[in-house]
Amino acid sequence: MNNKKMKYLSLVMSGSFLIAAHTQAEDQYRQAAERWVDNNFQRSTLSREEQIAELEWFIEAAEPFRGMEISTVAEGLTTHEYESSVLAEAFAEITGIEVTHNIIGEGDVVNTMQTQMQSNRSIYDGFVNDSDAIGTHLRYGKTIAISDAMENEWRDFTNPGLDLDDFIGIQYTTGPDGKIYQLPTQQFANLYWFRADWFDRDDLKAAFRDEYGYDLGVPLNWSAYEDIAEFFTGREIDGQTVYGHMDYGRRDPSLGWRFHDSWFSMAGMGSPGLPFGNPVDDWGIRVNEEGNPVGASVTRGGATNSPASEYALRKMVDWLRDYAPPEAQGMTFGEAGPVPAQGNIAQQAFWYTAFTADMTDPSLPVTEADGTPKWRMAPSPVGPYWEEGMKVGYQDVGAWTFFDSTPEDRRTAAWLFAQFTVSKTVSLEKTIRGLTPIRRSDINSEEMTELAPNLGGLVEFYRSPNESMWTPSGTNVPDYPRLAPLWWQNLAPAVSGDISAQEALDNLAGAIDNTMSRLARANVFEQYAPILNEERDAQYWLDQPGSPKAPLANEKPQGRTQPYDEMMAEWMAAGTR
Repeated sequence: MNNKKMKYLSLVMSGSFLIAAHTQAEDQYRQAAERWVDNNFQRSTLSREEQIAELEWFIEAAEPFRGMEISTVAEGLTTHEYESSVLAEAFAEITGIEVTHNIIGEGDVVNTMQTQMQSNRSIYDGFVNDSDAIGTHLRYGKTIAISDAMENEWRDFTNPGLDLDDFIGIQYTTGPDGKIYQLPTQQFANLYWFRADWFDRDDLKAAFRDEYGYDLGVPLNWSAYEDIAEFFTGREIDGQTVYGHMDYGRRDPSLGWRFHDSWFSMAGMGSPGLPFGNPVDDWGIRVNEEGNPVGASVTRGGATNSPASEYALRKMVDWLRDYAPPEAQGMTFGEAGPVPAQGNIAQQAFWYTAFTADMTDPSLPVTEADGTPKWRMAPSPVGPYWEEGMKVGYQDVGAWTFFDSTPEDRRTAAWLFAQFTVSKTVSLEKTIRGLTPIRRSDINSEEMTELAPNLGGLVEFYRSPNESMWTPSGTNVPDYPRLAPLWWQNLAPAVSGDISAQEALDNLAGAIDNTMSRLARANVFEQYAPILNEERDAQYWLDQPGSPKAPLANEKPQGRTQPYDEMMAEWMAAGTR
């Protein structure tokens, strides 16, 4: 046989070997997909056949990136820990792309994101960043607009079954320019929490009516919340001394979340308009008709240091001192979160549904032996400045975020992983594990209907159309990483009693305005840059309709309550999302 023929046969055999190896690899990934569906993702709104078909798309789309190692990051929630410990492994076995999904503190996520944006150096290939930063992402021009990329660089790498309309929180990751900047991967709200078993006791109901003249029930306003807090604090129930309120007050970054996560909007500080309040949002920042921030101080038309804000901060300080356990004043968000599960807290106005999973263990004093909760969650009470059409509270939307500083191939591989973590193949199982639902199809599933009795109202809340009244920080906030620390730094002295609420808020509003002014002078924004109003006498703005609002003559109107079952019936009668 001559050399040419030998070389030809060698090439043919080599090609056959490569084809065989390729087929074997594809089979390996498909077998992994079937194994994961059968062993880990049986709870899904898709049929098994639909799940396998969706995963086959991921197998094919990942082919150019096989063997790549990427690194992503998220904060330490149960949902993200599930993504890190389970979904990253599943994705690697199904696609051949290795993922390290790092879990770090929320503040560290924000700081690292800010560093990557400022330095244009790729630190992580994808971030799970709260949608609170939407105003930052749309202004700096550093963030990949997901909706643009889906039509361009990600056109061939976007799951046909992604179904953006199915996402509960997609409106919160969409800018005023109509572009989607982030993809939601977890969501939880700030609601009212209470011990339903205590509220249902005839002796306690009779004692409350005798003392306050109206029925013990879910408080509709802050007056009733305060009366209930006073009623329960120091009372002996089931052999223990209980408290009528829970909160935290340590000088710590999480103290800022306590306030800019809509505490002031719950009191009624901002403007009507969903999702964020227009023209004044729940931070007290006013924007003009073009979307440019014009000020946080009342003297510039903002409301951060307005009478409604002063009332809200004053009530937080008073209630923490008078009705919460003494140790709460030295706690952070993470330390205070598990306290109601210990069994001596009657209610909490500012409670995150992210703690639901931590309250369902039958061994806890707040859970019955059969797993049903002794507690319930309900709509948040509102303060005296609140008016119809305003948001009621806060909702956290952790969302996948990508930057132009990340090399395109690594960014695209991370986009595939992001889509996998929210795919209908896995999203229902992830929802059940972390109780942070992102898809309407999941929250309306039969599986969630079966779980609902054990979740204290979570399912009913997310099925109600009123869920949309709980929203994240919005597009009025031009630079979340720079502005967020100003809250805890300036308000902590008031919480500790060193200065008055008004003095702290004046300091905060001035700091926000000064920071926005510096950012405007630095010319760092591509669009919607701050254009601060000239300062005027505060009374001018207080005399105008809307926010900032003039002080009320009576900040404690009559307390109003409603039976929980009646409230839930009204919510569900409004329709299911």
